[in-house]
Amino acid sequence: MAATAETAAGMSSMLQFMKLIGQLKRVPRTGWVYRNVKKPESVSDHMYRMAMMALTITDPTVDKDRCIKLALVHDMAECIVGDIAPADNVSKAEKRRREEATMRHLSALLPEGLNEEIYGLWEDYESQNSPEARLVKQFDLLEMILQAHEYEELEGTPGRLQEFFDSTDGRFQHPDVLRLLGSLNEERGRRVAPTEDTETCGRPQKEET
Repeated sequence: MAATAETAAGMSSMLQFMKLIGQLKRVPRTGWVYRNVKKPESVSDHMYRMAMMALTITDPTVDKDRCIKLALVHDMAECIVGDIAPADNVSKAEKRRREEATMRHLSALLPEGLNEEIYGLWEDYESQNSPEARLVKQFDLLEMILQAHEYEELEGTPGRLQEFFDSTDGRFQHPDVLRLLGSLNEERGRRVAPTEDTETCGRPQKEET
C-alpha cells in the first residue's frame, strides 16, 4: 500500500514537471518580440531545432546523446523565469540566481538519479566546462541566426535582423557548425545583396554640373 502511494505521489510530481516544461511552448523568444517579429517562435521551438542540430552532428569525438540532452535542458528554467534578454536590465548574477532556483525546483519533481542528471546538464551548459556544452552553445547561436534569416525571408526584409548576426562574430569554431554557417551566409548573401543593388539603382542620380 505504501509503495502504491509512493508511486502515485511520484507520478503526480512528474505530471507537474511535464506541465511546467509545457509552458515553454507558450514562452516567446524575447529578442524577436522586441524586434516586432510577427508570431515569434517559442523557447521550445528554439530548443527543438538545437536538438536536431545535435542529432545530425557528424563529429565522432563528441557525445551526441549528451549534446541532445544539453540542447533540451539548457533553457528549461525559462518555463518559469521567462526568456530574460539583455534589454531587460537584469544582471547576470540575478539571472543566474533565478534560473538556478527554478532548476532546483524542477529537478526536485523528478525521481532520484534523473533529478541529478537534469540539474547537472543545466549546470554543465552554464559553466561551459565540457566540449559538448561548448558545442551546444554554438548550436544556440547558430539556431538564432538561422531563425533570424528565416524571419527576414518571411517578412521580405533582407538584412533587417543583421544585429543578431553581428553578435555572433568570432563565436563559432566547430568545423560542422562552420560549414553550416557558411551555407547560411551564402544563401543569405544572395537575398541581401540584390536588394541593396536594386535600392541603389532605384535612387535618383545626382545631376552633373
